Amino acid sequence: MGDWYRQEILDPGKQPLLFLLLGFLGAFFFIRLSVRMIRAEVSWWPGNVASGGLHIHHVVFGVVFMIIAGLGLASPVGDKRPWAEIAGALFGIGTALVLDEFALILHLRDVYWSEEGRLSVDTVVLGAAVCGLLLLGAAPFGVDQASTDGAPASGWTYAGTVVVNAGFALVALSKGKAFTGLIGMLVPIFAVVGALRLARPGSPWARARYPEGSRKDARARAREQREGWQRRLRIRVYDAIAGKPSVGE
Repeated sequence: MGDWYRQEILDPGKQPLLFLLLGFLGAFFFIRLSVRMIRAEVSWWPGNVASGGLHIHHVVFGVVFMIIAGLGLASPVGDKRPWAEIAGALFGIGTALVLDEFALILHLRDVYWSEEGRLSVDTVVLGAAVCGLLLLGAAPFGVDQASTDGAPASGWTYAGTVVVNAGFALVALSKGKAFTGLIGMLVPIFAVVGALRLARPGSPWARARYPEGSRKDARARAREQREGWQRRLRIRVYDAIAGKPSVGE
């Protein structure tokens, strides 16, 4: 195990990224536990942070942590141990606190416990997935697959690979497939699948190419309304981790 850790994590310089992922996951699970305890009005659990009657959301602390960590990583000691690991963990903690309230930032109102607040959990899952893929060695837009048989690829080959894979990712994103589009930046097959599937209603692609009342518009809306086993499973997992949304919010 020690040899594997050295070969896969230490030698390639991935330890700060590992600490970032651990800080990210640890902070997310802790803050979700905290807000659920506050929501349940557990008497012995500390309440919301407030100053002069102002409720200070944890996104504020996340921004501060990210700024401090970013400055630390950019400083002359940012690539030295243990400062790189400390800054990486702090950046992961800050990122988790920010993304956990991403829906509030997007809507500019408190939708934390509403159905719209699910978007925050989506972004946290996506962030953890991207970080995990980077830790496993995935390269953006499949550039690690541009060469064959270990032979160095030309600049044009790299450029072509990036353009094609980025194109699929952009199409997937324009179709409203945020998860497959962003993950597809690291694993191109996800972007290809997202680009080939029907666009979600209301997405830029659907507005431009699916006229209202057309066959594709009807198919897209029907697919969106269907509640398959994947959606039911995702909702159950989200409820277990993040808590159920409030009815009527």
